[in-house]
Amino acid sequence: MKLPTLFTLAFAACLSFSGAMAEVRSTPVAYKDGSENLTGYLYWNDAVEGKRPGVLVVHEWWGLNDYAKSRAEQLAELGYVAFAVDMYGGDKVTNHPKQAGEWMKATTSNLESWRRRAQKGLSKLSSLSITDKSRLAAIGYCFGGATVMQLAYAGADLDAVVSFHGSLPLPNGNEAQNFNGRVLIEHGNADAFVPPERVEAFKAAMSDAGADLVFHGHDGARHSFTNPDAGSFGIDNLKYDEAADEASWRSMLQTFNEIF
Repeated sequence: MKLPTLFTLAFAACLSFSGAMAEVRSTPVAYKDGSENLTGYLYWNDAVEGKRPGVLVVHEWWGLNDYAKSRAEQLAELGYVAFAVDMYGGDKVTNHPKQAGEWMKATTSNLESWRRRAQKGLSKLSSLSITDKSRLAAIGYCFGGATVMQLAYAGADLDAVVSFHGSLPLPNGNEAQNFNGRVLIEHGNADAFVPPERVEAFKAAMSDAGADLVFHGHDGARHSFTNPDAGSFGIDNLKYDEAADEASWRSMLQTFNEIF
């Protein structure tokens, strides 16, 4: 799987923890949401000593697959502690859109439990001994992008949320005022899943709330533009876009460099 590495060294040099690039380590982490058993994957860099900023990584609607884990690994290479969260439980992963849609609908149909499930992952990340709980962010892809926005609307203790080709869910009432951190949106302007009317309504809601919003629309980019395997699922609106992928990753790293 090809992932953007063009800007990694440049941004690593800007980070305060730019030590030698030792081995990135990972381990599964079991946790629970009520009676549901969940397993996330933690990634960290041995070159970093002491506590470091934590980043929650929320998967696409396919489940916690290798793509989400690879993004967490990239963040660990840069010195963050990254936790690829499990939103479905039971090691659910699929390549079939119908199954993915069913799992996503089951998760998102109950807003309270959706937000609680995401918060469980964030709480697990912040509780770890290597995590600086005063410096936290959450990023998400597709379904994960919508999930990090729900964390923001719920007032989660985060310095930033970053949505990559998310569905841009609208807040209920004035919920957007609950979040004091940065909201970074990386959106594909050719994404047929998110109509222009939704984009404008989202921007208006953020503006009305006085949110710290940075919105990047990538011309020609479709849904799932960051995933090199996007074109393999047989859906016309899913397509990898290398330029948008690298630009959006660079934008995220710049945001982290500013807020951390």
